[in-house]
Amino acid sequence: MPNSVSNFDFAEEFRQRTKAFALRIMKLVDRLPSAPSCRAAGLQLVRAGTSIAANYRAACRARSEREFNAKLHIALEEADETVLWLELLSEGGHLPAGRIDDLLTEAKAIMSVLGKAEKTARDKVRRASNTGN
Repeated sequence: MPNSVSNFDFAEEFRQRTKAFALRIMKLVDRLPSAPSCRAAGLQLVRAGTSIAANYRAACRARSEREFNAKLHIALEEADETVLWLELLSEGGHLPAGRIDDLLTEAKAIMSVLGKAEKTARDKVRRASNTGN
């Protein structure tokens, strides 16, 4: 039982972490310059950055291992896309140097957590299928 409580605590903390990240992304996008390229990148960034939280939340409510794995994978893809848009805005000179370093670090950390969770879930499914469970 302690393990399930620990898993619940982690899941709740990570839900809050991804939600806080989504809010930070929304605030950043609201402050972007109004150039057409910034608007286009901003729309993609806000979609991807908020989708991480939405898909992780959906994974936590999954009805099956397969659905859980699929939602985790989508959240990971969205985190990777978020990193791309942040890099493009930064390298394109639309944001002052260093302004998004902490967001980029957090996006990469979220990717790492999601990647490990996805691998663990995938390995669990493989083990179960190999034992006939």
